[in-house]
This record gives sequence, C-alpha cells and structure tokens, in this order.
Amino acid sequence: MPMKKQLAPQVRRLLTEVAGQGRQHLSEVETDLVQTTVLLDEAIEKLGASFMAIHAAVCAQQEAVNQLLSSGAQAQEDVARIKHMSGEIGRHVNSAVTGLQFQDMTSQLIGRTVRRVTGLREVVGVLDTASAGMQAEADVGEVVEMLRILNEVVVTQSAKLEGLLWKPVQQTHMESGDIELF
Repeated sequence: MPMKKQLAPQVRRLLTEVAGQGRQHLSEVETDLVQTTVLLDEAIEKLGASFMAIHAAVCAQQEAVNQLLSSGAQAQEDVARIKHMSGEIGRHVNSAVTGLQFQDMTSQLIGRTVRRVTGLREVVGVLDTASAGMQAEADVGEVVEMLRILNEVVVTQSAKLEGLLWKPVQQTHMESGDIELF
C-alpha cells in the first residue's frame, strides 16, 4: 500500500483511540463523582440520625436521673434503666463514628478521580509533545511511523492508567462488616 494511503487510516486510528480513551476515562470520573455524592449523602443522613438518637437517649437518661434524684430512693429498675440508656448512647455514638468512616471512602474516590484526570492529561500531553516534534516537511513515511508509535503510546498509557485505578474503594471494621465499592 502506498505511504500516502496509510496516513489517513493511521491518523483516524490515533484520533479514534484518543477520543475513545478520553471518553472512557471521563465517564469513569463522572461515575466516581456520582458515587462520591451518594456516599456523602448517605454519611450525612446517617450522622444526622445518629446525633438525633444520641440527643434523645441523653434526654431520656437525664429524665431518669432526675426522677431517681427526686424520688430519693434508688429503685433497682431505675438503675437498670439508666444503665440500659448508657448502652444505647454508646451504640448511637458508634453509629455516628461509622458514618464518619464514609469520609475515608469518599477521600479514596476523590483521590482516584484526581489520578484519573491527571493520567488523562498525561496521555494528551504525550500527543501534544509528539505533535510539536512533527516537522511540517516530514515525508509521509515519517508521519506514518510517528503516528504508529503515538498510537502505541496512547494505548499503553491508557492501559497503565486503568491498571493503577481499578482498585475498589473499601472500608473495614464498620459496624456492618467490611464495605467494598465497585
């Protein structure tokens, strides 16, 4: 095949690869950001519920203490009720702490998103650097070879980026067990 006829397919292949990889990585960025939003919403809801439960339990415990103090006697059932409420408060505090652990998962997602955007910028930077080195007077053979090499670099960089980023976001030791996302 004459060299001139190889140029268009090589350019088309390169541009298709860059566009495809760019769309894929940006789609992953979008997915990570949506999942981050869902995690934050869930964490805030859980924290709000936990703190309201802590408040209700502390109020109930204070009421029981006030009744105990006003009666002047220490009834066994009142003491048991206060101990039970202390346990409830502890459970609600643990639940609130669990909600705070979502921040770690969210940080992992945001970090991965930043790395993905940085990696995509590096892939595009490779193209920019290589295109700057392409001489306008280069013959078709030189252009075809440079495009072939660029295409390989884009595919390799993209695969390396995906390999670095395809790790699940996880959190361990939460009250309901380990959590692993995507």
